[in-house]
Amino acid sequence: MPPPDQSKLKEKVRRLTEGPGVYLMKDRFGSVLYVGKAKNLKRRVSSYFQRSRRNMIQQPKVVAMLDLIYDFDYIEVNSESEALLLEGRLIKEWKPKYNTDFTDDKRFLLVRVDMENTLPRFRLVRFRQSEQSLYFGPFAHAGRLRKTLGELRLKYGILLSDASPTQLEDGRWRLYDDARAEIYGHENIVTEDEYRARVEQACVFLDGKSREWLSDLEDEMRKAALNQEFERAAELRDVLFALKGTIERTRKFTRQTLVMRPADPTPVLEELQRELQLRNLPRNIECFDISHVSGTYCVASMVHFTDGLPDKNNYRRFKIKSFIGNDDFRAMEEVVGRRYRRLHDEGKPFPELVVIDGGRGQVGAALKAFLLHELEPPPLIGLAKKEETIHFSDAREPLQLPNHSAPRLLLQRIRDEAHRFANTYNADLRRKRMKANVLHEFEGLGPVRREALWERFKNLPRLKQATLDELQEVEGIGPKLAERLHEFLQRAG
Repeated sequence: MPPPDQSKLKEKVRRLTEGPGVYLMKDRFGSVLYVGKAKNLKRRVSSYFQRSRRNMIQQPKVVAMLDLIYDFDYIEVNSESEALLLEGRLIKEWKPKYNTDFTDDKRFLLVRVDMENTLPRFRLVRFRQSEQSLYFGPFAHAGRLRKTLGELRLKYGILLSDASPTQLEDGRWRLYDDARAEIYGHENIVTEDEYRARVEQACVFLDGKSREWLSDLEDEMRKAALNQEFERAAELRDVLFALKGTIERTRKFTRQTLVMRPADPTPVLEELQRELQLRNLPRNIECFDISHVSGTYCVASMVHFTDGLPDKNNYRRFKIKSFIGNDDFRAMEEVVGRRYRRLHDEGKPFPELVVIDGGRGQVGAALKAFLLHELEPPPLIGLAKKEETIHFSDAREPLQLPNHSAPRLLLQRIRDEAHRFANTYNADLRRKRMKANVLHEFEGLGPVRREALWERFKNLPRLKQATLDELQEVEGIGPKLAERLHEFLQRAG
């Protein structure tokens, strides 16, 4: 196999941004050797290809890795803290040989809500056990968490793990048989539906609290990194990664369980209509997000919500066709134009509200798309992540809705779903690129047989472990080809 094209690598390095990001060093078979983060991508990645630096390295493990680097990928991010989080997520995904193992098994406390029970209780646990329960956390500050649960009981009248409610003859429930019935100041005898309404309110509050603590942890992590307390920063990163994953799982479950009962969405939509001064009730909302993939091109996602719930049949993914590179504004202009030009040509109605993941610049790019295609734009807003500020496409001043208001939570849920959908597309493309890089290096395999191999073995480790007999079970792989392929995969390491 030929050595890496140094001129091609240097040209790739020259195109790197000087902003923060994450890089993936790969061997000649496309396997990820190492994942690293960088404050300045160009400076950090270029250092791997400098002979002067190689002579200064004393660790044999690092020198050995440098000899194996054949190519690299990279992902641009907005901040160093985001790079720290993404590094951890990619280490967990790829498990590179030269990275210290990334683990998230630090057993911090979780709040579990037993949704499968008639009267769900809130309790502290250290492990996820029941898929029928809601989980919030993990939380590193146990004292603060216990205090918050006490506040929840007082504020919403929910049950903790120490309660023993009694069912009455008329089917209602007595929550407490002792002095707590008066201390907590809520109706002590309730129906199941009345109690579950309390649980829903408490879960919305706790979800907001999770994001608040997430922000606090990110601040702590940044301070630790600035003070060069890198072990502490990495520990906080691990907690943040686990917390973000749990919040995402909780939101998904919440949509299925809390949004959960067949409640009428109209009041929330009417409140959103008033807050945004919309002419029509926003029963159909579409949201766009742009995502960079390895810094080489952009992709986009669009999600569609009907009556406040995801309508996955109307989700869309986009590859950017009009240019090569990373330009969020041009990408947004293209995909918005493509979406609504097509709806117009097919005679289909536009949604009552379009949400853009971003600020005034992204909203302006989306509005430009309507003007270029001579289309009347529907109401159009941007939701900027940092402060959750709403930007309008007209001359109105930016708006911030109250933290835990139903319209704000709905917009956040829609934006987060668009972001999740874009990231899933991003990950799918990365996996396909990794798959293609390995078997494209082996002569004698066409696209049909390559796809058949991946369909049979699913991933690179299992493919490398395959025996000659197992390889020959794949259609189109005969004894001689299987033997050559087996030798090739063993050399891949």
